[in-house]
Order: sequence, then structure tokens, then C-alpha cells
Amino acid sequence: MNLTYPPDADLRRLLRFSPDEGSIWLGDRRMVLLHTASLGELRRELVDSIGLDQARRVFTRMGFASGLRDAEFAKKTRGDRAIDEAFLVGPQLHMLEGAARVTPEVMEFDVAAGTFHCEFRWDDSWEAHAHREEFGAAAEASCWTLTGYASGYSSGFMGRTILCKEVVCKGCGEGYCRMVGRPADEWPEDDPIRGYFEADSLLGKIESLSQQVEALRSSLEPAALGNLIGSAPAFRRALDLLRKAAPTQVSVLLTGETGVGKERFARTLHELSERRAAPFVAVNCAALPGELIEAELFGVEKGAYTGAHAARAGRFERADGGTLFLDEVGELPLAAQAKLLRVLQEGEIERLGAEAGRKVNVRIVAATNVDLEEAVAAGRFRRDLLYRLNVYPIRIPALRERPTDIEPLARAMLQRFSALHCKRIEGIGERALQALARHGWPGNVRELENLIERGVILAAQGGRIEAEDLFPNAAEAPHASLTESGLIEAADVSAEVALCEQVMASGMTLERLESRLLEMAVASAKGNLSGAARSLGLTRPQLAYRIKRQTDPDAAAREVG
Repeated sequence: MNLTYPPDADLRRLLRFSPDEGSIWLGDRRMVLLHTASLGELRRELVDSIGLDQARRVFTRMGFASGLRDAEFAKKTRGDRAIDEAFLVGPQLHMLEGAARVTPEVMEFDVAAGTFHCEFRWDDSWEAHAHREEFGAAAEASCWTLTGYASGYSSGFMGRTILCKEVVCKGCGEGYCRMVGRPADEWPEDDPIRGYFEADSLLGKIESLSQQVEALRSSLEPAALGNLIGSAPAFRRALDLLRKAAPTQVSVLLTGETGVGKERFARTLHELSERRAAPFVAVNCAALPGELIEAELFGVEKGAYTGAHAARAGRFERADGGTLFLDEVGELPLAAQAKLLRVLQEGEIERLGAEAGRKVNVRIVAATNVDLEEAVAAGRFRRDLLYRLNVYPIRIPALRERPTDIEPLARAMLQRFSALHCKRIEGIGERALQALARHGWPGNVRELENLIERGVILAAQGGRIEAEDLFPNAAEAPHASLTESGLIEAADVSAEVALCEQVMASGMTLERLESRLLEMAVASAKGNLSGAARSLGLTRPQLAYRIKRQTDPDAAAREVG
């Protein structure tokens, strides 16, 4: 295979810095700059805390996860190129990300056949340098993250487990580092490299302890609260009010915008109460015809009206001993409001056509998205009923008031809808998370549910939900693509099109245009070719070759030959 790197301008163009927004992007993935010295200090802390072997395992796994992500990126970026050019995205990204200078020495692999043997040289490895700064010369290979990255990248690219081993390391006093990668089953059974990619006792203990903590938490806090996800202060206040009301018999009024999850709050209140063994009955008052709403709520005796051929229990009787949830209670007709008031005062209902009342033991949880005080003032709602319902109000905040809850809610919904639609989705892309964070959420949690379900359906099997899966129509997307400054916003190529049209209309040849661009870039960088190359998305040798081609075409042709 060709061991020469293809131009990396396609990768450099995807690197965007947005200092005003506090973000760096490589394509649709958010990146971050870190001091190698701080990573070295982290290494020391881990070695001192959990030992050299466990620290190496942690760093190796961290690199492995990063490599897997870059393998996905490589397939998207150069999926239509030759297989060796596509594979070399990984080493080129490793250099672009500042890990080391990577030189391919052996590349022999066949994705279809599953064969793999690669050897790469690493010069100026940040990790070898950081390890020597903290610990001095190492007895064993010290480029743990780099090795994990190479293994993760190769595994993701090949679709099978590839393990990479550092056979020469600058951290041990050598002049450079060298890595060899082969399929996992080709390494000897007793080779230590295998151990760093297997489940280890430390992580097992952490998982075991986490399960124990979760079991204890479950014993102290009813499982029903698992349906309500959020840590924003306004949401936690609503949840605290819910907990306090649960063991009592007080009527509760849930207020908030459409889609905030009022019925879920009502069901949770029921599950936390002593009534949880009895029925939970939900009624959408706005969905029932005015002429039938009393019959639905309070029941009907046989012959009460034409067509009433048999007696029928209403929702109050069905909820006896449990909880009745009256959603959109502000839409009740005034006649039904009067009967509801009597139930709250007397604990008794009267079926249509009945001569006597019936005692019911029902807890009322009402919900509305309208201002009941305004409805009272407008004559659409009884003030005495409002006083009865508003004994214990709980306001559920809109989703835009709890932005920190959007991501955990989205991840929980992702698990649910992935199972529902039988799809394996790895997660939600960072651009997609940014788009969710910037959305206005007029439909609140219900709208988020709809978007995540849409994303699960549109995302590729085994892939991630990206921004275009959540907002497939450009008009509805809050931010659709990366601009030159790195900000996520709606794509606009009109300026580029206008510029190209202007160049074509001027009659300027492509050769002349390139010459002028090169001159301007070098002049802008004050003669610094490296700076000029960066501004054009080229390497310094590529820029030097283009300048030479402009001034001496024959010499440039001889070099290529």
C-alpha cells in the first residue's frame, strides 16, 4: 500500500476555532486544548492513587475510545477514497491533534478478509515526554494513550479487534517510538498487552459499588421518581413539593405549559402515595364533548337519556380508592364544575338520572396550562372551585428554564426509543447536543421526545444521532452547520457562490487566481511561509511547491517526475 500521506487540507478545513463561543470543532466533533503538563500531573495522580498498572489501563482505554471516534470520522471524511488514503486519516489526525509525528512504515491490511499488520514510527510523542518529566526513564513502554488510540482506531476501521503494542519507546530512553498492530488473536495468550484491553478488577469493583449504591438509593426512594429526570433548581423544587404531597390526601393542582410532563408528575404522585395499589384514571377534559363530559365523569343510570340502555360507572367510580387526574381542568363546562365542586366538598358523586348519591374515595390531581385567575375573571371558571383545587399548587418549569436537563433527558429517551424501534444507536453527536441546547423548545419535553424518536429512526444503525437527524428540514434547525469561525449556525454558501461568480465574470484564469492568492497569503504572513500555508489550509512543502510551480514550471515538473 502507498505509505505516503495524501494532502490533509480536507482535514484542516474541518478544524474550526470559536473563541467567542469557547469551543473548538473538528468537523461535527467538539475538541479541547489541554496542557501536556497537566496530563502528566494527572498521570502521576493516578499512578500514586491506583498504581502504575491500573493507571496504564485507564489511559489505554481513554485512547481506545478516542480512536474509535476518529475511525467513524475517517469513514465519513474519506469514505469515497482509496482504502489506504481513508485509513491514513487516523495518523494524520493524530498529528493534527498534536500527539506525535507519525510515519507509516508497514501497512498491510484487507478489511474484507480481516487481515491486518501495520507498523508506525512516532517521533516527539507528547506522552513519552510527559512520562519522563514526571517519572524519569521508564522500564516499560509509556505511550499508553497513543497505543490505545491506535488500537481503537484500527479496530473501528477494520470492524474487528486490533491490538497495537509499542515495541520501542522514547520514554525508555530510545530516540523515537515504534508501534506494531495486529489482530487480537494473533498476539500470544500470555502477552501483557491483552490485559490492558480486558475488563479489570478495579472497574469491576467500581461497577459493583455503583450497583450497591443504586440498590440502597432505590430502597430509600421509590422507583417512580426514575420517571422524572432533572437536576435544575426549578425542577428540583417541583419534585420536592411532589414528595411532600405524596403521603397526604391533599388535592394537587399542576400548572405549566403544554408538554412539560404534567401527567407524568401526576402518575408519579400516585405511585409515591398510599393509593398506588388502586387505579390511576386520567381524563383529558378538553377532549370530551361538552354534552358527554358529565356522563364520563360521574356515570349514567339506565334510561337517563335516549340511548342509555344500561347503567355505566363514570371515571370517579373507576378511580375509587385511587387517583383521578383531570388534565386541562380549565376547559370543564360550568355545569360540570359545579358537580366537581360538590365531589370535593362532600366526597360524593351523583350519576346522571340517579336519585341518590354515591360515596367515593378519590384523590383529585388537576392540571392546566391556562391562567385560572384570568379564567375566573372572564367568567369561564368558578372561583370557589379554584380555591378548592388550588390548595397545593405545583408549577412545573418549562424545558427552556432547565437547560442543564436537556442532555440527560435526551439520553434517557434515546435508550427508550432505541429499544422500541430495535435500533442500536451509539449516542448523540456533539453538534446535535449543541443544537438541542440552542433550541427554543416551544413544545417542551414532549417536543424533545418527538425529536429524539425522529433521530433514532433517521440515524444509521450503530451510528450516532447527528444534528441533521434531529432537524432534517433546514428551516426548523436552530443551527445547521459550522461556519469559518466555528460557530454552529444555519448554512449559508451564498457569499461563496457570489465570489465564484465574480471571479468567472472577471475573466481571470485559474492559474492567475492561484498566483494572486499565493502572493497575498505570503504578504499577509509577512514572508512567513508556514503562516501563509496555514491560512490557505496547506502544508509548508505544499505551499513551497505551488510557489515554485508558478515561478519555474519546468523545475516543478522535474521534481514530480
